[in-house]
Amino acid sequence: MIIRNAMIHDAIHEKPYQGDILIREGKLVSVGGCAGAEDQVLDASGLQAYPGFVDAHSHIGLDGYGGPTGTTYDYNEMNDICSPQLRGSDSYYPMDAAIPMALEGGVTTVAAGPGSANVLGGTFFAVKLYGRTVEEATLREAIGMKCAFGENPKRCYKDKCDSTRMTTAATLREMLYSARDYQLRKEAAGGDIAKLPKYDMKMEALIPVLKREIPLKAHAHRSDDIMTALRIAREFNVRITIEHCTEGHLIVEELKAANVPVAIGPTLTNASKLELLNKSWTTPGILAAAGLQVSIITDAPVIPQQYLPLCAGLAVKAGMDPFQALQAITINPARHIGVADRVGSLEAGKDADIVLTDGDPLVSDTHIRAVIVDGKLLVDKLG
Repeated sequence: MIIRNAMIHDAIHEKPYQGDILIREGKLVSVGGCAGAEDQVLDASGLQAYPGFVDAHSHIGLDGYGGPTGTTYDYNEMNDICSPQLRGSDSYYPMDAAIPMALEGGVTTVAAGPGSANVLGGTFFAVKLYGRTVEEATLREAIGMKCAFGENPKRCYKDKCDSTRMTTAATLREMLYSARDYQLRKEAAGGDIAKLPKYDMKMEALIPVLKREIPLKAHAHRSDDIMTALRIAREFNVRITIEHCTEGHLIVEELKAANVPVAIGPTLTNASKLELLNKSWTTPGILAAAGLQVSIITDAPVIPQQYLPLCAGLAVKAGMDPFQALQAITINPARHIGVADRVGSLEAGKDADIVLTDGDPLVSDTHIRAVIVDGKLLVDKLG
């Protein structure tokens, strides 16, 4: 396939440029310039080409669209405050009615996974928003280990085992200490089955965190919760990303010093709990201007997945640089979830995930005319 005469916004270079996009076997062969002959030609004259939009934090497919409460609620295990052995992919429903709506909004890749009821909730995975099975849709399994600070674990377990922030932090530390001990004993056994510790699925799930293969994906709204998350990450020398980061604008210097990826949102919501009182559309722009890697997230279905570009547009309205806002829903979230080698920008060698629009997608009166994923034209409104 060749897309001809598009105005290309590749999410790497700030200035767009006119050119062709050559696609073969689901990959971008060349971007810009003038491509040769090809069987399938899509005339994009007068249209803008963007990378498929990426959301670094979603529950689409796990918290289904429609249906009574209880039939679609598959993203929070409410019986075990520490559940690192759970995998978000095991709850993903690729026939969720929200998925085609998201695709029509230009969102092609998300990180989906468990909610924030538990101190440790299990792993997120990266998924393309098409396909009949989770195997077909999965881009990368286990991109982060969900952990949560603040109000949610306290609220969900206040009558069982957690009623203060102190307990939440101590519970996470205890699990990481136990996993480190398990890892050391396993390594010391040297493959001798008689010396190996008894298999523990929870401990096994945390070893990739301790090895820095995947980060803790830390739900933290309030500034003190963000600092606790950073403190624990330093204690155990593990990687971490800050999810939601609602009060990040209050601790800019501390976040700069930590130099961790931040995912901000969902902002298009009511302040439904105390830790959201300082929620502001200015936060993404402030942190991006400070040099942080900023992603904008919907936390779908908290904000419907298709409104990811709208959220970026509202951040621009509040003062965020437009190019940084575009990067916050393309290359930055791709980096945040460890799939920037495949998606997030229009560059040769990457997956052919492309959104064609009749204007700036961060502006409300722009229409998405086509969405291509892995070289397949999945949304066609070109006629």
